[in-house]
Amino acid sequence: EVQLQASGGGSVQAGGSLRLSCAVSGVPFDDIVVGWFRQAPEMEREGISCIEDKDGSTYYEDSVKGRFIISSDKSKNTVYLQMNSLKPGDTAVYSCAADRFGSSQFACRSYYSMEFWGKGTQVTVSS
Repeated sequence: EVQLQASGGGSVQAGGSLRLSCAVSGVPFDDIVVGWFRQAPEMEREGISCIEDKDGSTYYEDSVKGRFIISSDKSKNTVYLQMNSLKPGDTAVYSCAADRFGSSQFACRSYYSMEFWGKGTQVTVSS
């Protein structure tokens, strides 16, 4: 059974940082693409950063480029999202998802195609 467990959300002030973790189990880590997606109230879910674990290729949505960093630790089967310079507009429920096919760019632009999802974690950024 494939499982993804996200953690690390919380409340911070604008300009602060948080690190999200996504622990993946039940699927070979080298064969998947993992992404972080977020959904704010009354907004559509969007892919913000994705990584292909086999070669480390990454994709970032424009609004987070230069502020967020995605990485993976194969020894822990975990993908991280370091979020810096957080803004109130980053407030959302963040979820991680994995897929056995596709590129990091395709995954982030096609959240509906992702095979496996974990529960979300709330990130709240206050001004």
